[in-house]
This record gives sequence, structure tokens and C-alpha cells, in this order.
Amino acid sequence: MRGALLMLAAMVCFATMGVFIRLASEHVHVLETVFFRNFLSVLLLLPWILRQGRDVLRTRRIGLYIARSAINIVGMTAGFMALTMIPLAEATALSFTTPLFATIGAAVFLGEVLRARRITAVAIGFLGMLVVLRPGLEAVSTGALLALGHSVAIAGTILIVKRLTTTERPETIVIYMVLLQSPVSLIPALPVWTWPTPEAWLWLSCLAGFATIGHLLFTRALQMSEVSQLQPLDFTRLPLIAVLGYLLFDEEPTIWTWLGGAIIFASTAYVTHREARLEKERRLSAG
Repeated sequence: MRGALLMLAAMVCFATMGVFIRLASEHVHVLETVFFRNFLSVLLLLPWILRQGRDVLRTRRIGLYIARSAINIVGMTAGFMALTMIPLAEATALSFTTPLFATIGAAVFLGEVLRARRITAVAIGFLGMLVVLRPGLEAVSTGALLALGHSVAIAGTILIVKRLTTTERPETIVIYMVLLQSPVSLIPALPVWTWPTPEAWLWLSCLAGFATIGHLLFTRALQMSEVSQLQPLDFTRLPLIAVLGYLLFDEEPTIWTWLGGAIIFASTAYVTHREARLEKERRLSAG
């Protein structure tokens, strides 16, 4: 129950992030929003980073860390841009495709075996994506394509983290993520740089704060409960962001967003459940 409550609190933080991204990007360029989301998060986590000591920075896989940071920045930028171009609920529904892309990537790049049930679940998930996009019935928007690009990039970072966890400490992975993403995200922000207004500082600070708190709550929830138990709660982001989008930006989600989002989520929940079962079986056989 505690794990579920923490997961719900994390989903509230993640849903609210979309609102702050939209508000901050009305004052500064999206690329700047991405930089400040990372830089301010470093400042918030700096006391924890300093407590870890220098030993936590030891690694022989710095190349993978840099690759992960670069891919994550690309994905974050695409996701932030999507949130300024399409309804918040549509972008959220499309973000549920991330586990589907990660499953395909694991088969292609990590050699994981996909059996019939997982292949079927992935196919159903992509059918849900088509329900949201409805290609042929209306033009697929640039924002929707950016939302899908975000999912692909984040799926790539998930695969890199899977590879890193075979040799690296979780604390090392987190610290390198926050330390590297700030300088990496600063590079594309410099050509469009303008100093934030006081209102922009407010939204940027809220964005970084809710993002940091959300990730801490999410990590703590995973320590208390299994992924397969908590993953269904991820769907709460859709009604939360739909309500916020309606109240703050007068956005009304279409029935296709709800239907497609539910289909995508159901398929990803099944994939997550199957992967959790297989992982448990592997641990039992190894033990």
C-alpha cells in the first residue's frame, strides 16, 4: 500500500510537469527549458551527490554514460516540444509506447527472445498508437511525431541502463545522469539563450522540483513493490493530465485519445508483467 501511494504521488508530479513545461516554454525557448530542468535538478540533488563520496564516480564505462545522456537529452527535447504543440493528454497517451519500443530494442540489440504472447502484446500496443494518431483520417502532426520520437529515445536510454546495471552501482548511474545532462543540454540552448523573467524562473523551478521529487518517489516506490504491481498506476497520468489540460488550457481530449491510450497501456502493462515474471523465474533458477 505504501508503495502504491508513493507511485500515485510520483504520477501526480509527472503529470504536473507537463503543465510547467508548457508554462515555462511560453517565456523561454524549449531548449532552454530542457537545460534548466537538468541544471536546477543538479542543484537540488547536490547535497545528496556530495554525501556519496568520490568512490561512487569510479567507472570504466564513461562512454555509455555520455551516450545515455545525449540520447536522453534528445528524447527530453522532443517530449518537451511535443507538449507545446499537441494536447497534453495526447502526448501522454503516446508516451505509453515507450515500453513497447524498449521491448523491440531489447530483442534487436540485447538479443532477448520475444515469444508469441509478447509479440502479440506489442502489436496490440502499436494498434492503440494508430487509434490515437488515426493516420489517413487526419494528418499526423509534427507534435505527435515528436512525442513518438521521445518514446523511442527514452526506450534507448532504458536499454543502456540495463547494460549499465550489470556492472555499475545504482547511485553511480543516477549521479552521472544528472552531472552529464546539464552540460550536454546547455550546448543546444546557447544559440537561443535569453535570461528567464521572474515568472519563467517560477515555472522552471517548479518543473525541476516536481521532476526531482517525482523521480525520488518513483524510485522509492520501486524499492517497496514489484514493477508489475505498480505499473498499472502509470495510467493515472492520463486522466490527471486531461483534467489539468482542460482546466488550464481549455483542451478536451478526444475519444480516440482515451481509447488508444487505454489500448497502449493495457499492452505495455502485459509486457511489463511478463518481463517481471520471467525475471523472477531467472532469479529462482539461478538461486
